[in-house]
Amino acid sequence: MTETPTENTKTPYLQIQGLVKKYGDNYAVDSVDLNIERHEIFALLGSSGSGKSTLLRMLAGMERPSQGKILLDGLDVTYQAPYERPINMMFQSYALFPHMSVEQNIAFGLKQDKMAKGEIDARVEDMLKLVQMTKYAKRKPHQLSGGQQQRIALARSLAKRPKLLLLDEPLGALDKKLRQQTQLELVNMLEQVGVTCIMVTHDQEEAMTMATRVAIMSDGKLRQVGTPREIYDYPNSRFTAEFIGESNIIAGEVIEDAADYCLIASKELSRPIRLGHGITGPEDQDIWVSLRPEDVGLTRTKPTSDFNWEAGKVKEIAYLGSFAVYHVILPSGKIIKSTVASSRWYLADEEPPTWDETVYVTWRDNMPVPLSR
Repeated sequence: MTETPTENTKTPYLQIQGLVKKYGDNYAVDSVDLNIERHEIFALLGSSGSGKSTLLRMLAGMERPSQGKILLDGLDVTYQAPYERPINMMFQSYALFPHMSVEQNIAFGLKQDKMAKGEIDARVEDMLKLVQMTKYAKRKPHQLSGGQQQRIALARSLAKRPKLLLLDEPLGALDKKLRQQTQLELVNMLEQVGVTCIMVTHDQEEAMTMATRVAIMSDGKLRQVGTPREIYDYPNSRFTAEFIGESNIIAGEVIEDAADYCLIASKELSRPIRLGHGITGPEDQDIWVSLRPEDVGLTRTKPTSDFNWEAGKVKEIAYLGSFAVYHVILPSGKIIKSTVASSRWYLADEEPPTWDETVYVTWRDNMPVPLSR
């Protein structure tokens, strides 16, 4: 996939042009084109083997591209050695030197660059303040918690003031609760410094929370690039719709397509799906419709509309505290998931539906997203 060009004629800060990495006949990264702006926090999101880590390693200079170009702030860095690039990388393991103190770890790269001692001391002090670790300056890594080690690794990566910071699964070594707490803290630190950042993660929540834009990768290709909201609300394919969050995928056929509405018939439903807009495609085309569980209403009252509802029975209930996910089986055997806030029943002075109870799933005509097949 090639990213859609914008009307902005300003040269992007980072340009990845036709980047390819082959191992024998296998493409680990396949013709990636991507532009990233200065100060952007960008996430590469994909499962294991998608090519995201290989792409990151090519940016860092640890892998040599088979073809393509990498331009950073107007400079071609495609074949520069890692130490020649104005790029730093923070690894998932943090890679802190165990025999060095916190301040020595942060100062290491600066000493390698033969910076004056006074400048090194001032830079280390600034970095410690940034990550709120000043009082731990004399400690060794083994005396720190996982979250504290992550902060020191970040401080060391930022100390050299790189033009580009690469984060490989930056929160992967932390437990779930600490990971959630650290996400916004890390974003705030990156924004304070104003560094351009690319992070690789397989964690959807991490990517959607931290990044200004996200790229979905699969089989070495970029499948979709956009803001977290664009990717979640308007997936461009079944793969993206199912990869990001939960989605009810319904197979259907366009039976009417007008300027302001579209009707889709499905063998899995007893009545058509109505969209509140046209899709400018031929009638009789086969498509999928993506319907997020939180966009599916659940009621005991039978709707009167000719579209956008189905009767079914509650097959499973996953109670998750503030909300519950109802699995409703339709007469066709199709299961539709509906996410319902727990307060919905309390506010309506109703008991929640229970297993095998007949219910009705409903959705508004601006909720379904059509996907090409």
